[in-house]
Amino acid sequence: MNKSLTPMDHAKSVAATRAAQFVETGMKVGLGTGSTAAFLVRRLGERVREEGLKITAVPTSVQTADLAREEGIELATLDDVTWLDLTIDGADEFDGDLNLIKGGGGALLREKIVATASDRMIVIADASKRVEKLGAFPLPVEVIPFGWKATKGLIEDALSGIAVLGQEVSRRERDGAPFRTDEGNFILDLHLKRIENVRQLSLVLNQIPGAVENGLFIDICQKAVIGHGDGRVELVDIYGKSEWEDGEDLDGSDNMFSDI
Repeated sequence: MNKSLTPMDHAKSVAATRAAQFVETGMKVGLGTGSTAAFLVRRLGERVREEGLKITAVPTSVQTADLAREEGIELATLDDVTWLDLTIDGADEFDGDLNLIKGGGGALLREKIVATASDRMIVIADASKRVEKLGAFPLPVEVIPFGWKATKGLIEDALSGIAVLGQEVSRRERDGAPFRTDEGNFILDLHLKRIENVRQLSLVLNQIPGAVENGLFIDICQKAVIGHGDGRVELVDIYGKSEWEDGEDLDGSDNMFSDI
């Protein structure tokens, strides 16, 4: 294990490195957003430079696009390629059915569009992201700025009829100002603690005027690559099948990740 990485970052690193092995020359690949996805982008950049890997990547955020360009990865828009072979992204939480909460990095709308325009989605995460029930991580809902307080009120009203443990809704802020997504929208974070029926909640939220998309990814992910602090990697598929691998030999020196 690289001594410059914390156990959690090491877990993210080995997961990203293992997931990068699913990418083959000629593929059109969706690249997620967030700290774990950044490890993946750097690993793919290394493969492009050292192995001659040739891919076309669709980034899910300006942040990811900037990093991918630095790594020498060829980029395109989703409209350019229309459909993707594979999307690899992180998750804020995932359950045993590989349902996800995403959007902690603020890119949930683009992430969901890209993921659903792919033959497969693989999520990469450290083991702490696996939960029995989704909801401990606040559920992001992207809303348009116009009338956002009315949208917030409608969401609060809707939650009163949903089986959740918490109902607090707050607008996400950064540096004392409303957080803006790459699309210029706001994000409302729903502090639900535990969600009993993710399908019901997703359907209800997407029927609310002003709500653009929610951070529940249901029936989208087919495989999870889970990194552990000791360097092991667990691969879990949608059917619950689990395989363990020793990830230490995947990680190399990890020097390229030391600035994350």
